Amino acid sequence: MLGTDKLPIEETLEDSPQTRSLLGVFEEDAAAISSYCSQLYHAMRRIYDAQNELSAATHLTSKLLKEYEKQRFPLGGDDEVMTSTLQQFSKVIDELSSCHAVLSTQLADAMMFPISQFKERDLKEILTLKEIFQISSNDHDVAINRYSRLSKKRENEKTKFEATEDVYTARKKQHQTMMHYFCALNTIQYKKKIAILEPLLGYMQAQISFFKMGSENLNGQLEEFMSNISTSVQNVRREMDNDVETMQQTIQDMEVASEPLYLPDPDPKKLPVNRNLTRKAGYLNIRNKTGLVSSTWERQYFFTQGGNLMSQARGDVAGGLVMDIDNCSVMAVDSEDRRYCFQITSFDGKKSVILQAESRKDSEEWIATINNISKRIYLTENPEETAARVNQSAIEAVTPSPSFQQRHESMRPVQPQSRPRSTRTNSTGSVGSDSSALTALSLDAIVAPDTPIQFDIISPVSEDQSGQPRTPGQSGRRTNPFGESGEKSESEDSILHQLFIVRFLGSMEVKADDCPEVVYETMRQILAARAIHNIFRMTESHLLVTCDCLKLIDPQTQVTRLRFPLPNVVLYATHQENKRLFGFVLRTAGGRTEGRPVSVCYIFESNNEGEKICDSVGLAKQIALHAELDRRASEKQKEIEKVKEKQEKEINKQKQIEKVTEKYWGFSEL
Repeated sequence: MLGTDKLPIEETLEDSPQTRSLLGVFEEDAAAISSYCSQLYHAMRRIYDAQNELSAATHLTSKLLKEYEKQRFPLGGDDEVMTSTLQQFSKVIDELSSCHAVLSTQLADAMMFPISQFKERDLKEILTLKEIFQISSNDHDVAINRYSRLSKKRENEKTKFEATEDVYTARKKQHQTMMHYFCALNTIQYKKKIAILEPLLGYMQAQISFFKMGSENLNGQLEEFMSNISTSVQNVRREMDNDVETMQQTIQDMEVASEPLYLPDPDPKKLPVNRNLTRKAGYLNIRNKTGLVSSTWERQYFFTQGGNLMSQARGDVAGGLVMDIDNCSVMAVDSEDRRYCFQITSFDGKKSVILQAESRKDSEEWIATINNISKRIYLTENPEETAARVNQSAIEAVTPSPSFQQRHESMRPVQPQSRPRSTRTNSTGSVGSDSSALTALSLDAIVAPDTPIQFDIISPVSEDQSGQPRTPGQSGRRTNPFGESGEKSESEDSILHQLFIVRFLGSMEVKADDCPEVVYETMRQILAARAIHNIFRMTESHLLVTCDCLKLIDPQTQVTRLRFPLPNVVLYATHQENKRLFGFVLRTAGGRTEGRPVSVCYIFESNNEGEKICDSVGLAKQIALHAELDRRASEKQKEIEKVKEKQEKEINKQKQIEKVTEKYWGFSEL
C-alpha cells in the first residue's frame, strides 16, 4: 500500500543502530494499535451484549403477552378483548424479536469475529515474536562477547571452535527471528486498517438490514407514531421555555430580595423582628457540657413541632426531641465566648439548654417564637393572628387608660358579679376580673405616672436597696442552705425554710399597697415594657422564704442579693392565668413621699410555682403572727409576774417594818 513505511528486511543481518531505532518506532506504533483496538473491541462488545439482551428481553415480553390468557386475576375475569389485543402485540413483538435475533447473529459474524481475530491472533503474534527476538538478541550479544575474549597467545582450538559455533548459532537465530518479526510488523500496518474497517462495515450492514426488515413491517405505524411524538416534544419544549423564563425571573427577584440575608447579622431596620411566629426552624449552636467547667458547641438544625423543640444533625433522616417547651421559660443569657445566646428552661426547672443564634434578629425571633409556643398560642385556629393580637395588646397596654375598668372592658367581657377585695389573693380568679374596689380605682391612684421600671436586681454590695436600711446580714453575706456555717444567721432559728427557683422580671414604685390590683397592674406594665423594648434577659435566683424575711440568693455563689423583711411585705399575689408569675409589695422603712410610705412592687417568674410561693409567704406571715402574739402574751405574763413579785416585796417589807415597830414599842414600855 502506497505511503506505508516498512522495516528493511535486508538490513536485519547487519543490525545497525539506525535499523534498531526504526524498529523502536514500529514497536511503539504496534503498542498504540493494540491499546486502541482493545478499547474498540470493548465498545463493540458492549453493542453486541446489549443487542443480545434486547433480543432476549423482546422475546421474553412476547412470551409474557402470550401467557396473559393463562393468567387468572382475582378481579380481571375473562377479558377477550384484552387477550386478543395482547396477542396482536405479541405477534408484532415476535417479528421485532426475530429482527433483533438476526441482527445479533450478523453482529457476531460481521463485527465481532474480525476484530476478535485481530486481537487474539495478530496482536498476540507480535508480542510473541517480540519476546523471541529479545531473547535471541541477548543470546547473540553473549556469544559475541565470549568470542571476543579469545586469547591470541594461548589459542585453544576446542575453545575457539565452541565460541565460533555459538556465534554462528546465535547470529542465525537472531537473523531469522528478526526477519519474521520485521515481516509481522510490516504486515500489521495493513491488518490494522482491515481490523478496524471490517467490523464497522459489518456493523453498518447489519443495522441497514435490520432497519430494512423493520421498515417493511412497521413503516406506516412508525410514521404516525413519530408525528405524534414530534408534536408532544414541541409542546413540552414550549412549556419548558416558559417555565425556565419564570424561574429565571424568580431567581433575579430572590437575589435582590435576599441581598440583606447574606450578612450573618443583618440590619434590624431593613429586616425587622417578627414576634408573631409560632413555628420556626434554622441552624443553631447548642452547648454541650464535657466536664465540670469545659463545654463544646455543636451546630444542628432546630425546628419547632407543636409544643416540642426538635433537633436534627446534618445527614440524619429524622429529628429528635430536645425538650417540651409548653409552659417553659426562655431568656437571653451572656456567654463568655459566644454572642446571641439564649436559655430555655422546662416548666419544672429540671432541664435547660443554652443555644446560640447567628444574629440578634434570629435570637430575638427564636425567643419570641418560644414565648408564643409556651403560651400555647399554636393550639388556636389562627396562631399567627392570635400571636399578633396578643403582642398588639401588650403594646397598647402601655398607653394609659382613664381607669382599669375601661381597659379591662376593651380586653374581655365584663363579668356581672364583683369579687370582694382581699389582701391575700386566691390564684383561682382572673387577673382581669372586676371588683368593687376596682370600679372606683383609677390608674393614677395605684401607679404614679412616668414611674421608672427597674429590670435588674441591684446588688447590695454595690448599692443599697431602694428605701431600705442596710442591715449587717445584708451586705453580700454568703448563705449556706445546709446550715453548716459557723456563724448563726438570723433565719436559722426560723421554723419555715422553703427554697424556690425564680427569675426577676422587674420592680417599680407604686402608690397603693392595699389591693391585689396593684400587683396585676405592675405585672402588666413590666411585661408590656419588656415586650416593647425587647428585653428578654432575666436573672435567675433562689428565693428563700422564712418566718423573718424573704431572701434572693445567688445560685452559684450563695451570696444574698436582696433581703426583704417579712413584716414589710404587705401584699402578695399570683397571676391567675399564668401560674408562673407572682409579685409582692414591699413597704420600705425609709422616708415618706407626699405623706405616704414608699412602696415598691417586685415581679418574678417561677417554674409554675407562683401559688406555692404565695402560700409559703402566707404561711410564714401566719407563723410570724402567732409567734408575735405568743411573744406579747409572754411579755404580758412576765409583767404580771413582775407586779406580783413587787407587791409581795412591798408586803414583806411592810411586815418587816411592823415587826420592827412592835419590838420598838415593847422596849419603850419597859
